[in-house]
Amino acid sequence: PVTAGSIVVPLGHVIGNEKWRGSELAQRLQGKVRLIFEDGLGLVDFHLPNRTCILLISEADLVAGDGFKRRSVKFRNASSLRGIVIVEKTPISDQYYLGVQKLVVLELGMVLLPVANQGEASQLIIQLVSFCVREQSRERGSNPFVGRQRARPAEPAVLQALQRIPGVGRTKALLLLQRFGSIHRLCNADTRELEQAVGQTAAQQIYTF
Repeated sequence: PVTAGSIVVPLGHVIGNEKWRGSELAQRLQGKVRLIFEDGLGLVDFHLPNRTCILLISEADLVAGDGFKRRSVKFRNASSLRGIVIVEKTPISDQYYLGVQKLVVLELGMVLLPVANQGEASQLIIQLVSFCVREQSRERGSNPFVGRQRARPAEPAVLQALQRIPGVGRTKALLLLQRFGSIHRLCNADTRELEQAVGQTAAQQIYTF
């Protein structure tokens, strides 16, 4: 079961699944965020503020078989959660990555962030927690009715993902997100649509990727 949806995580905190206790990822998070371990998170690996939850697919998960697919589908179907999937893309797991990308992004419509190791995964989690703090600070000092029209909290994670495409920096990532609105729509765009946003050379690189 996905049981983390009802948990309210204080700003600056991360609730981690007990299975990650003692891992390199947990050690790198210590001192950067307030990390608390819980045994009842179900499918969720890390629960962040603003109802954001992370499913982490490790190199071992990919090599072990299709279990990660069932976890991803259940994770997506938990409507109370804002889900982000982080996957370890290593020389060993690289052969499985396209399958994960197809499932998570195209079929399930979720944000997928590839990382090389647990160190990179910890950096992403720290960035997401920092974003939650900044977003909350802005909301406290703003008109509550204007705040509803602000960009979706998942966008920093989407930007991170877009900047992993060869030839795409922050500026092009922002242009792509402004034009297409989601990774799902971007994945279905043809080269002509991409060219209108970022030019011919970058469009071809993005389409190939």
